[in-house]
Amino acid sequence: MKTAKKNIRHLSLCEIEEYFENIGEKKFRVKQVWEWLWLKHAHSFDAMTNLSKDLRNKLSEEFSLPALKIDATQYSADGTIKSRFKTFDNHLVEGVLIPTDERKTACVSSQIGCSLSCKFCATGYMDRKRNLDFDEIYDEVVLINQQCERVYEKKLSNIVFMGMGEPLLNYKNVLKAIERISSPDGLGMSPRRITVSTAGVAKMIRQLGDDQVKFKLALSLHAANDNKRHEIMPINDTNNIKSLVEALNYFYKLTGNEITFEYILFKDFNDSQQDADELVKIYRQVPADLVNIIEYNPIDAARFQKPDDETVNLFMKHLEKNKVNARLRRSRGKDIDAACGQLANKD
Repeated sequence: MKTAKKNIRHLSLCEIEEYFENIGEKKFRVKQVWEWLWLKHAHSFDAMTNLSKDLRNKLSEEFSLPALKIDATQYSADGTIKSRFKTFDNHLVEGVLIPTDERKTACVSSQIGCSLSCKFCATGYMDRKRNLDFDEIYDEVVLINQQCERVYEKKLSNIVFMGMGEPLLNYKNVLKAIERISSPDGLGMSPRRITVSTAGVAKMIRQLGDDQVKFKLALSLHAANDNKRHEIMPINDTNNIKSLVEALNYFYKLTGNEITFEYILFKDFNDSQQDADELVKIYRQVPADLVNIIEYNPIDAARFQKPDDETVNLFMKHLEKNKVNARLRRSRGKDIDAACGQLANKD
């Protein structure tokens, strides 16, 4: 039985050097191939036009070069662009380009589906099919960056891991993707412009601290006491608020990196003055830079609704009065189901 070809992008530079040495190829070819893979974003060996046909054939006999492809694109009235990507094994996953005057942000996915079943999120109602490999995550960013340059004549300024899936349950691939994205022989983007958002895996938040990562961290809190958080986020059973507060403090002590809380407001659930008070208490226990208050985007599967403007304003005023650095984040791309919590591979 023929064994599957190895994905060439899963080889290190040293391993490619070793392969080229074994087949008697000149050393400079290694650099050429590496550039095609990570700088010029070649999606086939045939595209590597400065290599001889013979060498391209050898490479394609020996290795595979699977790449993410755009399967469908939707454009929102507010300028947001949602892309549905297809993997080499025919899975679908979504990513979003969110443009504002100051920033051009890619919101990327880390898993196909999700295993956490958060009650307010469309992805949470899907099964997790598999993790995305680091090169697939890299491709998402490349493809969204190409869209950004084409439509807005600018490169991406920021990346947020807030798409489908829980990034910290695909830890190695997410870290490897960020290493490639921030490497000078990759996309060369500063890790300070990258934010990884987690529903709260305390053990892996601590691991981020131990690994001395350079990127920012956002915690999807969404409820400021365990009873309520348990009701909407089953992960709270094994990762309660106390354990997350301790993990975030550990992360901050070791990295000094920016921490943000994400808090979606749900009507008559977590939008009262008492809820705001509980949020203030948590904010004071962690050296967080910011609390993002997010407006809820209704989905078919969930019973939640967004609160009225007056309730939102009172909530924000209460945080402000208590010296919480809070920002109300208006959702973008709602008309194409591209807003926070709406990604579900719908046509």
